[in-house]
Amino acid sequence: MSLNENITDISMPQLAESLVSATIGKWLKKPGDPVEQFEPICEVITDKVNAELPSTVDGIMGEILAVEGQMVNVGEIICRIHVQGEQPVQSQPVTAPDADVNNSPQSKAASSDQSMRGRYSPAVQSLALEHGINLNDVTGTGIGGRITRKDVLSYISERKTATVLPKVENVPVRHSGLHLSESPKIPTIEVEGAGAGRSEYIDVTPIRRAIATNMKKSVTEIPHAWTMIEVDVTNLVLLRNKLKDEFMRSEGINLTYLAFLLKAVVNAIKDYPIMNSTWADDKIVVKRDINISLAVGTEDSVLTPVIKKADQKNIAGLAREIEELARKTREGKLQLDDMQGGTFTVNNTGSFGSILSYPIINYPQAAILTFESIVKKPVVINDMIAVRSMANLCLSLDHRILDGVICGRFLQRVKDNLESFSLDTKLY
Repeated sequence: MSLNENITDISMPQLAESLVSATIGKWLKKPGDPVEQFEPICEVITDKVNAELPSTVDGIMGEILAVEGQMVNVGEIICRIHVQGEQPVQSQPVTAPDADVNNSPQSKAASSDQSMRGRYSPAVQSLALEHGINLNDVTGTGIGGRITRKDVLSYISERKTATVLPKVENVPVRHSGLHLSESPKIPTIEVEGAGAGRSEYIDVTPIRRAIATNMKKSVTEIPHAWTMIEVDVTNLVLLRNKLKDEFMRSEGINLTYLAFLLKAVVNAIKDYPIMNSTWADDKIVVKRDINISLAVGTEDSVLTPVIKKADQKNIAGLAREIEELARKTREGKLQLDDMQGGTFTVNNTGSFGSILSYPIINYPQAAILTFESIVKKPVVINDMIAVRSMANLCLSLDHRILDGVICGRFLQRVKDNLESFSLDTKLY
Protein backbone atom coordinates (compact mmCIF):
# COMPACT_ATOMS: atom_id res chain seq x y z
CA MET A 1 0.00 0.00 0.00
CA SER A 2 1.35 3.43 -0.93
CA LEU A 3 0.14 6.98 -0.39
CA ASN A 4 0.32 9.51 -3.27
CA GLU A 5 -1.50 12.84 -3.51
CA ASN A 6 -4.22 11.82 -1.04
CA ILE A 7 -4.95 8.61 -2.93
CA THR A 8 -4.26 5.32 -1.13
CA ASP A 9 -3.43 2.26 -3.19
CA ILE A 10 -4.84 -0.94 -1.66
CA SER A 11 -2.79 -4.04 -2.45
CA MET A 12 -3.54 -7.73 -2.02
CA PRO A 13 -2.08 -8.62 1.40
CA GLN A 14 -0.32 -11.87 2.26
CA LEU A 15 -3.09 -13.53 4.24
CA ALA A 16 -0.90 -16.49 5.19
CA GLU A 17 2.78 -17.35 4.99
CA SER A 18 2.35 -19.81 2.11
CA LEU A 19 -0.23 -17.75 0.21
CA VAL A 20 1.01 -16.15 -3.02
CA SER A 21 -2.30 -15.16 -4.62
CA ALA A 22 -6.04 -14.88 -4.02
CA THR A 23 -9.16 -14.39 -6.13
CA ILE A 24 -11.47 -11.39 -5.89
CA GLY A 25 -14.81 -12.93 -4.98
CA LYS A 26 -17.10 -9.91 -4.71
CA TRP A 27 -16.70 -6.17 -4.35
CA LEU A 28 -18.66 -4.82 -1.39
CA LYS A 29 -17.98 -1.18 -2.36
CA LYS A 30 -18.26 0.57 -5.70
CA PRO A 31 -16.56 3.78 -6.91
CA GLY A 32 -17.97 6.79 -5.11
CA ASP A 33 -19.09 4.86 -2.01
CA PRO A 34 -17.92 6.16 1.39
CA VAL A 35 -15.51 3.78 3.13
CA GLU A 36 -14.71 3.58 6.83
CA GLN A 37 -11.48 2.28 8.26
CA PHE A 38 -11.72 -1.46 9.03
CA GLU A 39 -14.88 -1.75 6.90
CA PRO A 40 -14.71 -4.63 4.38
CA ILE A 41 -14.34 -3.48 0.79
CA CYS A 42 -14.26 -6.86 -0.94
CA GLU A 43 -14.34 -10.62 -0.43
CA VAL A 44 -11.27 -12.62 -1.42
CA ILE A 45 -11.15 -16.35 -2.02
CA THR A 46 -8.13 -18.54 -1.37
CA ASP A 47 -7.70 -22.27 -1.88
CA LYS A 48 -8.71 -22.83 1.75
CA VAL A 49 -11.25 -20.25 2.85
CA ASN A 50 -13.05 -17.00 2.00
CA ALA A 51 -11.99 -13.82 3.77
CA GLU A 52 -12.94 -10.16 3.79
CA LEU A 53 -10.40 -7.46 3.02
CA PRO A 54 -10.91 -4.37 5.21
CA SER A 55 -10.01 -0.81 4.32
CA THR A 56 -7.08 0.69 6.19
CA VAL A 57 -8.30 4.29 5.82
CA ASP A 58 -11.42 6.45 5.84
CA GLY A 59 -12.32 7.87 2.46
CA ILE A 60 -14.20 7.45 -0.80
CA MET A 61 -13.88 4.38 -3.00
CA GLY A 62 -12.00 5.22 -6.17
CA GLU A 63 -10.85 3.15 -9.12
CA ILE A 64 -11.27 -0.65 -8.95
CA LEU A 65 -8.36 -2.35 -10.72
CA ALA A 66 -9.17 -6.04 -10.13
CA VAL A 67 -12.48 -7.43 -11.35
CA GLU A 68 -14.55 -10.09 -9.62
CA GLY A 69 -13.22 -13.56 -10.39
CA GLN A 70 -9.69 -12.29 -11.14
CA MET A 71 -6.74 -13.98 -9.45
CA VAL A 72 -4.39 -11.39 -7.96
CA ASN A 73 -0.84 -11.94 -6.75
CA VAL A 74 0.18 -10.77 -3.29
CA GLY A 75 1.34 -7.15 -3.48
CA GLU A 76 -0.64 -6.22 -6.60
CA ILE A 77 -2.88 -3.14 -6.40
CA ILE A 78 -6.58 -4.01 -6.46
CA CYS A 79 -8.19 -0.59 -5.92
CA ARG A 80 -7.62 3.01 -4.88
CA ILE A 81 -9.28 5.00 -2.09
CA HIS A 82 -9.48 8.80 -1.98
CA VAL A 83 -8.72 9.76 1.60
CA GLN A 84 -10.87 12.30 3.40
CA GLY A 85 -9.95 15.86 2.56
CA GLU A 86 -9.48 15.12 -1.14
CA GLN A 87 -12.70 13.48 -2.16
CA PRO A 88 -13.84 13.33 -5.78
CA VAL A 89 -16.42 15.95 -6.66
CA GLN A 90 -18.93 13.39 -7.93
CA SER A 91 -18.96 11.62 -4.57
CA GLN A 92 -20.14 14.65 -2.62
CA PRO A 93 -23.82 14.54 -1.62
CA VAL A 94 -26.21 16.72 -3.59
CA THR A 95 -29.11 18.23 -1.66
CA ALA A 96 -32.41 18.88 -3.34
CA PRO A 97 -34.96 20.36 -0.91
CA ASP A 98 -37.91 19.75 -3.22
CA ALA A 99 -36.95 16.17 -4.14
CA ASP A 100 -38.23 13.22 -2.15
CA VAL A 101 -35.06 11.15 -2.28
CA ASN A 102 -36.36 8.39 -0.05
CA ASN A 103 -39.24 7.74 -2.43
CA SER A 104 -37.06 7.30 -5.52
CA PRO A 105 -37.12 3.87 -7.17
CA GLN A 106 -33.40 3.49 -6.53
CA SER A 107 -33.79 4.18 -2.81
CA LYS A 108 -36.66 1.74 -2.53
CA ALA A 109 -34.65 -0.94 -4.29
CA ALA A 110 -31.67 -0.33 -2.01
CA SER A 111 -33.80 -0.44 1.14
CA SER A 112 -35.50 -3.66 0.10
CA ASP A 113 -32.22 -5.42 -0.73
CA GLN A 114 -31.23 -7.36 2.39
CA SER A 115 -28.91 -9.89 0.71
CA MET A 116 -25.93 -8.84 2.89
CA ARG A 117 -27.92 -8.39 6.12
CA GLY A 118 -26.31 -11.36 7.88
CA ARG A 119 -22.70 -10.64 6.85
CA TYR A 120 -20.73 -8.90 9.61
CA SER A 121 -17.20 -7.55 9.45
CA PRO A 122 -14.73 -8.37 12.27
CA ALA A 123 -14.88 -4.73 13.40
CA VAL A 124 -18.69 -4.87 13.66
CA GLN A 125 -18.64 -8.22 15.50
CA SER A 126 -15.99 -7.04 17.92
CA LEU A 127 -17.88 -3.81 18.69
CA ALA A 128 -21.16 -5.67 19.14
CA LEU A 129 -19.54 -8.21 21.47
CA GLU A 130 -17.87 -5.48 23.53
CA HIS A 131 -21.20 -3.71 24.12
CA GLY A 132 -23.42 -6.79 24.33
CA ILE A 133 -25.43 -5.94 21.23
CA ASN A 134 -27.66 -8.31 19.30
CA LEU A 135 -26.93 -7.39 15.68
CA ASN A 136 -30.43 -8.52 14.71
CA ASP A 137 -31.66 -5.32 16.42
CA VAL A 138 -29.38 -3.00 14.41
CA THR A 139 -30.52 -1.41 11.16
CA GLY A 140 -27.97 -1.79 8.38
CA THR A 141 -27.36 1.10 5.99
CA GLY A 142 -24.64 -0.58 3.92
CA ILE A 143 -24.98 -2.37 0.60
CA GLY A 144 -27.64 -5.07 0.73
CA GLY A 145 -28.64 -4.05 4.27
CA ARG A 146 -25.14 -4.76 5.62
CA ILE A 147 -24.43 -3.41 9.10
CA THR A 148 -21.50 -0.99 9.21
CA ARG A 149 -19.39 0.13 12.14
CA LYS A 150 -21.19 3.48 12.04
CA ASP A 151 -24.57 1.70 12.36
CA VAL A 152 -23.39 -0.04 15.52
CA LEU A 153 -22.04 3.19 17.02
CA SER A 154 -25.36 4.92 16.29
CA TYR A 155 -27.24 2.08 17.95
CA ILE A 156 -24.98 2.30 21.02
CA SER A 157 -25.63 6.01 21.39
CA GLU A 158 -29.39 5.42 21.23
CA ARG A 159 -29.44 2.82 23.99
CA LYS A 160 -27.00 4.24 26.52
CA THR A 161 -29.60 3.87 29.24
CA ALA A 162 -30.10 0.16 28.62
CA THR A 163 -28.69 -2.04 31.37
CA VAL A 164 -29.86 -5.52 30.35
CA LEU A 165 -28.15 -7.27 27.48
CA PRO A 166 -30.56 -8.39 24.77
CA LYS A 167 -31.02 -12.09 24.35
CA VAL A 168 -29.41 -13.52 21.24
CA GLU A 169 -31.63 -16.11 19.62
CA ASN A 170 -30.01 -19.47 19.00
CA VAL A 171 -29.39 -20.24 15.33
CA PRO A 172 -30.80 -23.70 14.63
CA VAL A 173 -28.21 -26.28 13.56
CA ARG A 174 -28.22 -30.03 13.38
CA HIS A 175 -27.34 -31.81 16.58
CA SER A 176 -23.66 -32.22 15.66
CA GLY A 177 -23.08 -28.49 15.62
CA LEU A 178 -21.18 -28.97 12.37
CA HIS A 179 -23.27 -30.05 9.38
CA LEU A 180 -25.27 -26.95 8.63
CA SER A 181 -28.95 -26.65 7.78
CA GLU A 182 -28.88 -23.10 6.44
CA SER A 183 -29.38 -22.60 2.70
CA PRO A 184 -25.98 -22.34 1.00
CA LYS A 185 -25.06 -20.12 -1.92
CA ILE A 186 -26.57 -21.67 -5.04
CA PRO A 187 -23.95 -22.45 -7.71
CA THR A 188 -24.39 -20.72 -11.07
CA ILE A 189 -25.85 -23.21 -13.57
CA GLU A 190 -25.78 -22.90 -17.35
CA VAL A 191 -28.05 -25.15 -19.42
CA GLU A 192 -26.79 -26.23 -22.84
CA GLY A 193 -29.46 -26.66 -25.50
CA ALA A 194 -33.08 -27.48 -24.86
CA GLY A 195 -35.31 -30.51 -24.65
CA ALA A 196 -34.03 -34.06 -24.24
CA GLY A 197 -30.33 -34.59 -23.72
CA ARG A 198 -29.56 -31.11 -22.44
CA SER A 199 -26.62 -30.64 -20.05
CA GLU A 200 -26.19 -28.48 -17.00
CA TYR A 201 -22.94 -26.73 -16.12
CA ILE A 202 -22.01 -25.61 -12.60
CA ASP A 203 -19.17 -23.14 -12.12
CA VAL A 204 -16.21 -24.67 -10.27
CA THR A 205 -15.42 -22.36 -7.37
CA PRO A 206 -11.86 -21.99 -6.02
CA ILE A 207 -12.87 -23.88 -2.87
CA ARG A 208 -14.40 -26.73 -4.89
CA ARG A 209 -11.28 -26.84 -7.07
CA ALA A 210 -9.10 -27.02 -3.93
CA ILE A 211 -11.22 -29.88 -2.56
CA ALA A 212 -10.84 -31.75 -5.85
CA THR A 213 -7.06 -31.22 -5.88
CA ASN A 214 -6.59 -32.35 -2.28
CA MET A 215 -8.84 -35.40 -2.67
CA LYS A 216 -7.05 -36.50 -5.84
CA LYS A 217 -3.69 -36.01 -4.14
CA SER A 218 -4.85 -38.03 -1.14
CA VAL A 219 -6.15 -41.05 -3.06
CA THR A 220 -3.25 -41.14 -5.53
CA GLU A 221 -0.39 -40.67 -3.05
CA ILE A 222 -1.74 -42.36 0.10
CA PRO A 223 -2.38 -46.13 0.13
CA HIS A 224 -5.70 -46.15 1.97
CA ALA A 225 -6.86 -48.95 4.26
CA TRP A 226 -10.10 -49.04 6.25
CA THR A 227 -11.38 -50.57 9.46
CA MET A 228 -14.45 -50.23 11.69
CA ILE A 229 -15.53 -50.92 15.25
CA GLU A 230 -18.96 -50.86 16.98
CA VAL A 231 -19.38 -48.91 20.20
CA ASP A 232 -22.03 -49.06 22.91
CA VAL A 233 -22.81 -45.42 23.69
CA THR A 234 -25.85 -46.00 25.90
CA ASN A 235 -24.22 -44.40 28.94
CA LEU A 236 -23.04 -41.48 26.82
CA VAL A 237 -26.61 -40.85 25.61
CA LEU A 238 -27.87 -40.88 29.21
CA LEU A 239 -25.06 -38.54 30.31
CA ARG A 240 -25.68 -36.02 27.54
CA ASN A 241 -29.44 -36.04 28.15
CA LYS A 242 -28.76 -35.37 31.82
CA LEU A 243 -26.41 -32.41 31.21
CA LYS A 244 -27.49 -30.75 27.97
CA ASP A 245 -30.23 -28.46 29.38
CA GLU A 246 -28.08 -27.17 32.22
CA PHE A 247 -25.17 -26.73 29.84
CA MET A 248 -27.35 -24.68 27.51
CA ARG A 249 -28.46 -22.47 30.40
CA SER A 250 -24.93 -21.91 31.70
CA GLU A 251 -22.96 -21.77 28.43
CA GLY A 252 -25.61 -20.78 25.90
CA ILE A 253 -24.52 -23.48 23.43
CA ASN A 254 -25.46 -27.04 22.54
CA LEU A 255 -23.70 -29.95 24.22
CA THR A 256 -23.20 -32.34 21.30
CA TYR A 257 -22.00 -35.93 21.17
CA LEU A 258 -19.06 -34.68 19.12
CA ALA A 259 -17.49 -33.00 22.16
CA PHE A 260 -17.38 -36.35 24.00
CA LEU A 261 -16.05 -38.12 20.91
CA LEU A 262 -13.21 -35.62 20.53
CA LYS A 263 -12.24 -36.13 24.17
CA ALA A 264 -12.19 -39.91 23.64
CA VAL A 265 -10.14 -39.57 20.43
CA VAL A 266 -7.62 -37.13 21.92
CA ASN A 267 -7.01 -39.37 24.93
CA ALA A 268 -6.51 -42.34 22.60
CA ILE A 269 -4.00 -40.38 20.49
CA LYS A 270 -2.04 -39.68 23.67
CA ASP A 271 -1.69 -43.44 24.11
CA TYR A 272 -0.90 -44.05 20.42
CA PRO A 273 0.95 -40.88 19.21
CA ILE A 274 1.85 -42.50 15.86
CA MET A 275 -1.75 -41.74 14.82
CA ASN A 276 -0.79 -38.05 14.99
CA SER A 277 1.82 -38.16 12.21
CA THR A 278 2.62 -37.50 8.55
CA TRP A 279 4.72 -39.25 5.90
CA ALA A 280 7.92 -37.44 4.82
CA ASP A 281 9.51 -39.94 2.38
CA ASP A 282 12.60 -40.88 4.41
CA LYS A 283 10.99 -40.37 7.83
CA ILE A 284 7.70 -40.31 9.71
CA VAL A 285 6.98 -37.00 11.45
CA VAL A 286 5.07 -37.43 14.72
CA LYS A 287 3.41 -34.18 15.82
CA ARG A 288 3.60 -33.18 19.46
CA ASP A 289 0.51 -30.96 19.46
CA ILE A 290 -2.82 -32.70 18.91
CA ASN A 291 -4.71 -30.38 16.59
CA ILE A 292 -8.04 -31.89 15.57
CA SER A 293 -9.40 -31.01 12.12
CA LEU A 294 -13.19 -31.11 11.97
CA ALA A 295 -14.81 -31.99 8.66
CA VAL A 296 -17.48 -29.28 8.55
CA GLY A 297 -20.04 -29.96 5.85
CA THR A 298 -22.27 -27.42 4.17
CA GLU A 299 -24.54 -28.39 1.31
CA ASP A 300 -22.02 -27.19 -1.28
CA SER A 301 -18.57 -27.75 0.25
CA VAL A 302 -16.55 -29.35 3.03
CA LEU A 303 -14.11 -27.36 5.16
CA THR A 304 -11.72 -28.62 7.85
CA PRO A 305 -11.23 -25.96 10.54
CA VAL A 306 -8.90 -26.91 13.36
CA ILE A 307 -9.18 -27.09 17.16
CA LYS A 308 -5.63 -26.25 18.25
CA LYS A 309 -4.10 -28.18 21.17
CA ALA A 310 -7.28 -30.17 21.71
CA ASP A 311 -5.48 -32.34 24.27
CA GLN A 312 -5.37 -29.37 26.63
CA LYS A 313 -9.15 -28.84 26.67
CA ASN A 314 -11.88 -30.46 28.74
CA ILE A 315 -15.25 -31.56 27.32
CA ALA A 316 -16.85 -28.15 27.90
CA GLY A 317 -13.91 -26.44 26.21
CA LEU A 318 -14.20 -28.73 23.20
CA ALA A 319 -17.94 -28.02 22.99
CA ARG A 320 -17.22 -24.28 22.93
CA GLU A 321 -14.63 -24.74 20.18
CA ILE A 322 -17.08 -26.80 18.10
CA GLU A 323 -19.78 -24.15 18.47
CA GLU A 324 -17.36 -21.36 17.55
CA LEU A 325 -16.15 -23.12 14.42
CA ALA A 326 -19.72 -23.93 13.40
CA ARG A 327 -20.69 -20.28 13.87
CA LYS A 328 -17.75 -19.05 11.82
CA THR A 329 -18.60 -21.51 9.06
CA ARG A 330 -22.27 -20.44 9.01
CA GLU A 331 -21.28 -16.78 8.72
CA GLY A 332 -18.41 -17.38 6.28
CA LYS A 333 -15.94 -15.95 8.81
CA LEU A 334 -13.32 -18.70 8.90
CA GLN A 335 -9.82 -17.28 8.66
CA LEU A 336 -6.78 -19.00 7.17
CA ASP A 337 -5.39 -19.59 10.65
CA ASP A 338 -8.57 -21.51 11.53
CA MET A 339 -7.82 -23.96 8.72
CA GLN A 340 -4.13 -24.66 9.28
CA GLY A 341 -2.11 -27.00 11.50
CA GLY A 342 -4.46 -30.01 11.73
CA THR A 343 -2.84 -33.33 12.66
CA PHE A 344 -5.84 -35.73 12.81
CA THR A 345 -9.32 -35.39 11.31
CA VAL A 346 -12.68 -36.30 12.86
CA ASN A 347 -15.94 -36.31 10.91
CA ASN A 348 -19.48 -36.69 12.24
CA THR A 349 -21.28 -38.39 9.36
CA GLY A 350 -23.94 -39.62 11.76
CA SER A 351 -25.46 -36.15 11.88
CA PHE A 352 -27.24 -36.89 8.60
CA GLY A 353 -28.10 -40.52 9.33
CA SER A 354 -25.10 -42.37 7.89
CA ILE A 355 -24.28 -45.69 9.57
CA LEU A 356 -21.22 -46.67 7.52
CA SER A 357 -18.74 -44.65 5.47
CA TYR A 358 -15.26 -44.85 3.95
CA PRO A 359 -13.66 -41.41 4.46
CA ILE A 360 -10.77 -40.07 2.37
CA ILE A 361 -7.75 -39.02 4.44
CA ASN A 362 -7.20 -35.28 4.88
CA TYR A 363 -3.81 -35.02 3.15
CA PRO A 364 -1.07 -35.15 4.49
CA GLN A 365 -2.41 -36.57 7.76
CA ALA A 366 -2.14 -40.26 8.60
CA ALA A 367 -5.77 -41.04 9.45
CA ILE A 368 -9.37 -39.83 9.59
CA LEU A 369 -12.13 -41.13 11.88
CA THR A 370 -15.88 -40.86 11.32
CA PHE A 371 -18.56 -41.10 14.00
CA GLU A 372 -21.70 -42.68 12.53
CA SER A 373 -25.34 -42.36 13.55
CA ILE A 374 -26.43 -43.63 16.97
CA VAL A 375 -28.96 -46.43 16.50
CA LYS A 376 -30.85 -48.54 19.03
CA LYS A 377 -30.10 -52.25 18.51
CA PRO A 378 -30.68 -55.54 20.31
CA VAL A 379 -27.37 -56.57 21.87
CA VAL A 380 -26.40 -59.75 23.71
CA ILE A 381 -25.05 -58.98 27.20
CA ASN A 382 -24.28 -61.89 29.56
CA ASP A 383 -26.33 -64.22 27.32
CA MET A 384 -29.32 -61.88 27.58
CA ILE A 385 -30.73 -59.56 24.92
CA ALA A 386 -30.86 -55.84 25.73
CA VAL A 387 -31.70 -52.76 23.68
CA ARG A 388 -28.65 -50.50 23.57
CA SER A 389 -27.62 -47.31 21.76
CA MET A 390 -24.90 -48.33 19.31
CA ALA A 391 -22.68 -46.43 16.87
CA ASN A 392 -19.98 -47.33 14.36
CA LEU A 393 -16.52 -45.75 14.29
CA CYS A 394 -14.89 -45.93 10.84
CA LEU A 395 -11.17 -45.27 10.40
CA SER A 396 -9.25 -44.72 7.16
CA LEU A 397 -5.48 -44.98 7.55
CA ASP A 398 -2.28 -44.34 5.61
CA HIS A 399 -0.84 -47.85 5.21
CA ARG A 400 2.67 -46.43 4.74
CA ILE A 401 2.60 -45.27 8.36
CA LEU A 402 -0.02 -47.36 10.10
CA ASP A 403 -0.87 -51.05 10.17
CA GLY A 404 -3.93 -53.01 11.26
CA VAL A 405 -2.57 -53.91 14.69
CA ILE A 406 -1.86 -50.35 15.83
CA CYS A 407 -5.10 -49.02 14.35
CA GLY A 408 -7.11 -51.84 15.89
CA ARG A 409 -5.67 -51.00 19.29
CA PHE A 410 -6.29 -47.30 18.74
CA LEU A 411 -9.94 -47.88 17.83
CA GLN A 412 -10.36 -50.19 20.81
CA ARG A 413 -8.99 -47.43 23.06
CA VAL A 414 -11.44 -44.90 21.58
CA LYS A 415 -14.22 -47.44 22.15
CA ASP A 416 -13.14 -47.98 25.77
CA ASN A 417 -13.00 -44.23 26.35
CA LEU A 418 -16.50 -43.70 24.95
CA GLU A 419 -17.98 -46.60 26.90
CA SER A 420 -16.33 -45.37 30.12
CA PHE A 421 -18.48 -42.23 30.23
CA SER A 422 -20.97 -42.42 33.09
CA LEU A 423 -23.48 -40.21 34.86
CA ASP A 424 -20.63 -39.09 37.14
CA THR A 425 -18.45 -37.79 34.28
CA LYS A 426 -17.54 -34.11 34.69
CA LEU A 427 -17.52 -31.61 31.84
CA TYR A 428 -15.03 -29.24 33.42
